[in-house]
Amino acid sequence: MVQCRDWGEIMAKVKVALAGIGNVASAIVQGVFKYRDVPDDADIPGLMHVKFGPYHISDIEFVAAFDIDERKIGKDLSEAIFSKPNNLEKFAEVPKLGVEVVKGPVLDGVAPHMKDFRYGEGFLVDDSRPSVDVVDILKESGADVLVNLIPVGSYEASRAYAEAALKAEVGFVNGIPEFIVSDPEWGARFKEKGIPAAGDDFKSQLGATIVHRTLARLAVERGLRIENTYQLNIGGNMDFLNMIEESRLKTKRVSKTEAVTSLIPYKVGARVGPSDYVPFLGDRKVMYMWMEAEQFGGFKVYIDVKLSVMDSPNAAGVAIDAIRAVKLARDRGIAGPLEGVSAYFFKHPPKQYPDYVAREMVEAFIRGEEIKIKI
Repeated sequence: MVQCRDWGEIMAKVKVALAGIGNVASAIVQGVFKYRDVPDDADIPGLMHVKFGPYHISDIEFVAAFDIDERKIGKDLSEAIFSKPNNLEKFAEVPKLGVEVVKGPVLDGVAPHMKDFRYGEGFLVDDSRPSVDVVDILKESGADVLVNLIPVGSYEASRAYAEAALKAEVGFVNGIPEFIVSDPEWGARFKEKGIPAAGDDFKSQLGATIVHRTLARLAVERGLRIENTYQLNIGGNMDFLNMIEESRLKTKRVSKTEAVTSLIPYKVGARVGPSDYVPFLGDRKVMYMWMEAEQFGGFKVYIDVKLSVMDSPNAAGVAIDAIRAVKLARDRGIAGPLEGVSAYFFKHPPKQYPDYVAREMVEAFIRGEEIKIKI
C-alpha cells in the first residue's frame, strides 16, 4: 500500500491482468517502466495525465498474464513481451516481474490461417497443453482490472474473459472490437455485479479513427455535405495478419465505421477498416483516408490524407488511462459501463459523444463530479 499524495487516503496499487500478450501488451508494460519515475505534473505524450486521480503511472502493477502461443507460455511477462511473433521495437528496460504467462482459453481466439504459417508467421498453439482456470488466477493474483487484448474476431474467447471478470469480481477493459461493454445485456450484468467496465475497441492516441472523426465533424460543422468516404489501413503486425481474413473483420468494420459515421447526421457511402497485411511494415500502421463532399454552389471538395504511426504504442497510453479509470471507478463503488470513459477512449462505446465532450466527461469523472452534457 502507498500513501496517496493528494487524497490523503491509503490507496492500493492498480493490479492488472493482461489477456493476450501481443504488441499492445508489450507497449503497455514498456510504457509503465519508461515513465515510472516522471513527476506528477509531467507532460507525457499519449497520457491524459501522469497522475490519473490518485494513481500515478508507476502505480500500475502487473499480476497475471494469459496467452495461447507456446513461445510465450511459461515465460516471465518481461520476457514474453519480446517473444515472437511480437515485433514492436524495444523502447524501455523491463525488469523481471515474477508474473508467468499462462495458457488462457483458445476457443475461437486463433483463426485457422494463423496456425498454418502460410503467410510466414502466425500463432504456435500446443493443443495438448490445457488452459488454466482464468477465474482462479484472477482471484489468486488479486487483480483489480482485466484487459482484453486477444485477436480481433474472438467472439467466444472474449466473452470467456468477460465472464471470468464477472465471476472473479474484477473490473473489465475491452480493447478489441467485440461488443461486450456496449451490449446492453452485458452492461447490465456488470452493473448488477457491482463491477465497472470500459470498452469497446481502443481509440488510439492519434490514429485513423480520431483523424477521420475530426475531419468528418469539421466538414459537417463548416456546412459541407459529405457524400462518400473511405479509410484503408495496412500494417505488418499479427493484428493485421489475423484480419487478412474477412471473416475476422465483421465487428471491426462496424466499430470503425460507426465511430466515424456517428458524427454525420445523415447517411453517407462509407468503407472503413483494415485492408492488407504488409510484413515489412512491422508494427507500423499506414492509413489512407479519402472524403468527397459538396460545397456551396454544388462544387466538389476532396480530402485525401495519409497517416503513418507505430500501431501498438498508439493504443498503449489510452489503455493505461482506461485501466486507471476502471480502478478509480472500482474504488468509488461505481458499477457498469463507464459512459464518458468509454466514449473518449474507445471506438464503440455504449453511447457516442463528440471527442471534446467525452474528454470533459472524463475530466469530471476524475474529479468525482457530474456534468450536464451539452452537444
